[in-house]
Amino acid sequence: MTNFKLMSQSLLGVSLLLGVVACGGGGGGGGRKVEDPSGLKDKSGNEVSMKAAAGYKVALDAFAAQDAAGTWAPASCEDVANKFLAASKEQRDAGGRALPEAHYNAGLSYQRCGLDDKAKEQFVEASNIDNEFHRPRAQLALYKYKESGDIDTAVTDLNQIIVDAKFQNVEGLVALASLQMQRGGSTSGAGCNDDFACAQLNLQRALALDDSFMPAFNQLALYYLEQARGESGKERSGLVVAGVKGKKINKQRLDLAALVASQAQKKNPNYAPIHNTTGLILVELENYNGAVKSFGRSRKLNPKLFEAQMNYAAVNLSFRGFGEAAAAYREAIKLRPSTYEAHLGLALALRGMISNENYDANVAEAQKHLDEAKKIEPGRPEAFYNEAILTEEYRAKRAGAGKEQIAAWQEQIDVYNKATAQYESFISNASGKAEFEEAVKVSKSRIQDIKDTVNFITDSIQIAKDEAAQAAQAKTAPPPPPATPPPAEGQAGADGAGGTPPAAGAAPAASTPAAGAAPAAAKPAAAKPAADPKKK
Repeated sequence: MTNFKLMSQSLLGVSLLLGVVACGGGGGGGGRKVEDPSGLKDKSGNEVSMKAAAGYKVALDAFAAQDAAGTWAPASCEDVANKFLAASKEQRDAGGRALPEAHYNAGLSYQRCGLDDKAKEQFVEASNIDNEFHRPRAQLALYKYKESGDIDTAVTDLNQIIVDAKFQNVEGLVALASLQMQRGGSTSGAGCNDDFACAQLNLQRALALDDSFMPAFNQLALYYLEQARGESGKERSGLVVAGVKGKKINKQRLDLAALVASQAQKKNPNYAPIHNTTGLILVELENYNGAVKSFGRSRKLNPKLFEAQMNYAAVNLSFRGFGEAAAAYREAIKLRPSTYEAHLGLALALRGMISNENYDANVAEAQKHLDEAKKIEPGRPEAFYNEAILTEEYRAKRAGAGKEQIAAWQEQIDVYNKATAQYESFISNASGKAEFEEAVKVSKSRIQDIKDTVNFITDSIQIAKDEAAQAAQAKTAPPPPPATPPPAEGQAGADGAGGTPPAAGAAPAASTPAAGAAPAAAKPAAAKPAADPKKK
């Protein structure tokens, strides 16, 4: 049996609030003046020119249209980002300061397509223009965390940014809550005793600022889901090869998670991540058909939502929907080529679809993705286990096809020995890890089965060789001498002496052959008739 780790959204994958602040007006009249003012001001109170304001609105509309349609692609990301940058240039040309909001939104545009290097450049530029602009600082803190993996520093940095923003950074609050949930430690804060309590508080703050902010709703649903899972919801090691015994779910908390997700869908039914979260909740409720539909809805709304693709694939794979699973894993690999679970999952789906018609192609491609998984994370055991299964159950069965019997058997032995080595590699990497305990037992049992099979084949080879040697020896041995025919009845005995047959009714005289004389040959028995081949 194969279990799967289902995924919620990553921090950088969550949709973020569009920074529409250039049209808001900021401070008093002490800001910079520009030619042809529009009557609007940026967040610092600087006048915004007519052309800059018009260009900014065009960029906002283009961004919103792409988000609504879910049609982001590298070309459209570049196009929308350039519209924002053009608005900032119009502001400079009119004698004003570049618009930090425009550069921030250009960064968001690049981020929608995973163009992270370009996105970071724009976030840095926005911060350079206005070092008090907290939104790009929050984004840069998340990128720093993504690169370093230092969660403690990320929590500290985000917390400071939020304090500097006077708790007005709604997306920063959600990102901080997500990190606190991930860390799950005992660190306290103002008004909270540990990470989970602080996460809940920050989500409540975010929703108080904007009760329509979908990432906050989504994260709150995930918060209740994690509470419902308790210890069984802790991070697992990914796509595993044996069952992981989960602990009892907290039904009350699970109902809260479902309620929040339902409310969020009513507010915005086209927000893809909330459908992914709904799928996670339905899996815990063991409503797998509903989960598949929710994951499918999520990936349809946003084909670039990696987690939805992975979850849709995992649930389908667990119910032998190999074709659907393979298609979703391929999409996930396009989004994140260096994901261990995606390559491993695709290998399993391909193995499940092996038939006589596609045997060579599917076995080869499955092996390719297992090899890729091992390159990505060489120390993880799952790929070794599933590689051993592929070798034992599929390659060994076809080993030696078309060859002479002994050569075919010898090739089978070689393949079985390879499977043994792969199982041993799995055991070496999995030993001491509780989640693989059952799979280690299965692997040891399979190794013994393979040894028994190899011994049987080895004995068969020896028997075949012995029979072949005997047959060859029989062909080369000289033929036996022809047998001496017995004397005809009434003829002289073997010693050549003549005689007269006894009279009828007379008893034969007893006699003793002379020394050195051979006894007379006995009369041959009558020959049996040959069997009629037509009769059974």
